[in-house]
Amino acid sequence: MKISDFSKWSNRATEWGQKYLDGLRTRPVRAQLAPGDIAALLPEKAPEQPEDMETIFADFTRIVPDGMTHWQHPRFFAYFPANAAPASMVAEQLANTMAAQCMLWQTSPAATEIEARMIDWLRDALGLAGHFSGVIQDSATSATLSAILTMRERALDWRGNTKGLGGQTRLRIYASNQTHSSIDKAVRIAGIGQENLVKVATDANFAMRPAALEAAITADLAAGYRPAGVVICVGGTSIGASDNVGDIVKIARAHDLMSHVDAAWAGSAMICPEFRPLWAGVDGADSVVFNPHKWLGAQFDCSVQFLADPTAQIRTLGLRPDYLKTSGQEEITNFNEWTIPLGRRFRALKLWFLLRAYGLEGLRQRIRNHVAWAQELAEKIAALPHITVTSAPRLALFTFQYAPPGQDANRATAALLDEINDAGHIYLTQTTHAGQFVIRVSVGQFDCTREDVMAVHDELCRRTAPGQKGQKRRH
Repeated sequence: MKISDFSKWSNRATEWGQKYLDGLRTRPVRAQLAPGDIAALLPEKAPEQPEDMETIFADFTRIVPDGMTHWQHPRFFAYFPANAAPASMVAEQLANTMAAQCMLWQTSPAATEIEARMIDWLRDALGLAGHFSGVIQDSATSATLSAILTMRERALDWRGNTKGLGGQTRLRIYASNQTHSSIDKAVRIAGIGQENLVKVATDANFAMRPAALEAAITADLAAGYRPAGVVICVGGTSIGASDNVGDIVKIARAHDLMSHVDAAWAGSAMICPEFRPLWAGVDGADSVVFNPHKWLGAQFDCSVQFLADPTAQIRTLGLRPDYLKTSGQEEITNFNEWTIPLGRRFRALKLWFLLRAYGLEGLRQRIRNHVAWAQELAEKIAALPHITVTSAPRLALFTFQYAPPGQDANRATAALLDEINDAGHIYLTQTTHAGQFVIRVSVGQFDCTREDVMAVHDELCRRTAPGQKGQKRRH
């Protein structure tokens, strides 16, 4: 394909994209395929000679759309959303066309300076204190790893990067069992080790107990270990649980420990002032992460890490060899020094388009709708026979279990989930809560309506009404 053909094929892709988005409601939400079905349609080896774009595009339309789970479907209630507002999609097309490697200010001045300004916009929109700066990461996993690595180096007086971890004092990281698995992954990758991630006991609301954290730190100090940091949960993945941020931050500060707040999903809701009590005390934290690509409408990938003082993270992650220096600009911001990868995409552009195209008030109204609709849906589901809401809505997330008489509730709930997802009208996922298999409902797709959300209730009515169970499921 020649550059002169770019307009033709990008227009063709845009036309296809418009039809795809317009027709999403007619598609099953989850791909109706078995493992290996798509691979069977692909040649085993790459072509030796160029192929015509007509053939390539035809193969795309024949193979790919039906092989996808449709994350922008308005009845996607699984996992957490990965929203892509149309304005964000347009910005991503522009960024892809320029195809810049934005590792340094001098390689893309606009990318660096727009990123810094978008961090300021979002900081203010979320009600965070003015001392926070920040950086755009690819995902909360990377942001959390960056924070854990910084905790490690800070606790070791910066010897880990130079001398390695051999012979060093055993480090300890603290979190509740409601935190995301990315925290477990981070302590493994950082060389701290899974056994040194202390899962602190929680209270009846599944928030970390401050007294239990204090006791764990005290016990580790007595054992000769070195506490390094605390990860604080706001809107946990399983049921949306949140720690009491202010109380945990105070304990971390009292022991000179770095604190990192994981608000990957729930952070977006903080553009609404009425939800900010969920993270009261957050201004005392050292690091905060939230994902605009989850609930705010920025196309994946786009995760924002706020830092009270970036100095420690830059000292942990930054390297500036001669070939990455900008002549005459020693103090210039190069965001690659704040993150693990050297290479960086122009992620700030989609935030700039998004925040301007919808405005903060437009985004607030969407989130408020999702929260209200989730509450209404939970109340309707709770009234159905043999269904119990096992965790009440926290923002726009709740869980339920199906327990028909004479059946094991875990098995019945799993079978119900399979039936629902095989049918394809909506998409839900599961979690384990209080030792029970339960179904999660996560409301938050960018353009969903109240009718879309209430479709979950309608689907449950059809599949749990007398005479409906036991019907053959589609596979």
